[in-house]
Amino acid sequence: MMKRRHKRNSAQSVLEYAILIAVISAAFSAMFVYFQRSVNARLEDLRQEYSPDAAP
Repeated sequence: MMKRRHKRNSAQSVLEYAILIAVISAAFSAMFVYFQRSVNARLEDLRQEYSPDAAP
């Protein structure tokens, strides 16, 4: 009976870690999108500052 309980708790722990990793991965993906937008906006600002007459 103890082995069954240990196996079930172990499987539950693995599932919890998998869910945690999935949530963290999703958060990093969302952060990357906003970070990329921020960098692109900053680069566009710099481009316009040093070459204001250039077409986008």
